[in-house]
Amino acid sequence: MIVRQRTNWLKMLFIWRGSVLKKIVVQLSVILLFSLSIYYFKGKIFDYKVHLNPTIFTLIGLALAIFMGFCNSASYDRFWEGRKLWGALVIETRSFTRQILSLVNDPSPEAKEEKEKIIKMISAFCWALNYQLRDKTGTEHLTRLLSPEQAEQLKDKKFIPSIILGFIADWLNEQQRKGNMDTIVMTSMDHQLNQFSGISGGCERIYNTPLPFAYSVLLHRTVYLYCFWLPFGLVDSLGWMMPLIVLLISYTFIALDAIIQEIGEPFGEEENDLALNSMCRTIEYSIFEQAGIPQGELKKPDSYFID
Repeated sequence: MIVRQRTNWLKMLFIWRGSVLKKIVVQLSVILLFSLSIYYFKGKIFDYKVHLNPTIFTLIGLALAIFMGFCNSASYDRFWEGRKLWGALVIETRSFTRQILSLVNDPSPEAKEEKEKIIKMISAFCWALNYQLRDKTGTEHLTRLLSPEQAEQLKDKKFIPSIILGFIADWLNEQQRKGNMDTIVMTSMDHQLNQFSGISGGCERIYNTPLPFAYSVLLHRTVYLYCFWLPFGLVDSLGWMMPLIVLLISYTFIALDAIIQEIGEPFGEEENDLALNSMCRTIEYSIFEQAGIPQGELKKPDSYFID
């Protein structure tokens, strides 16, 4: 995801990175060439004049805009729900880390090391969820944050975040068995694990339930049919300006169609998807800072940061 500071209006007209223009430039070029050919032949196909009233395109364009508005709202709801789930994960990881540091009363000399292990497991859970949603392994982070035995247990597993939650639950049970926390604290921490599980399940729901394919097909077909028929309706009334006006209208509709498809899958790695890597680094930095675990400097997004 590109995180960019708001710039002045003139620069906004020429921004390339972060826009969907580079994804649709070929389609727009084809439509422009098609419009120029229609202008050259005066709206004729094999000497047959195609008569299309511009009013028809006004009605179709209005209906298409309403339908695209609905699809855009549905896609943005998915994007925003994914962002809220990861925002909740940031909060829950910090709260869980605070509980571990303050409520687990382990008097043994190894207490600090044991708490660091569990905090690293929390970070491993976030990275595992990130890579599960992106169909990646994330082995480098799991081997860095987990013990060799735990990393070995995760091999060939599909739902790795759930297994890491099991590791955390086993650690909590061991602390309760040793008498380092009472039942009330254990209940509170178990509730935190349920929150993690709920966040993971919510992300999987978005990932496994895309927008209905029929909506995408209908929108895609209608947009392109509209854009390719539009030159016939405007060639007589606009003359040489017709290709430019068609290009502008086509850019609006086709770009919005591309945006709908892009943000409808918020956990991908395109420029307008959620910055999951950045959020995982933020979580790891903040909980390591709470626990006093040495770490490198947090990489903050700059004007042209791509997750």
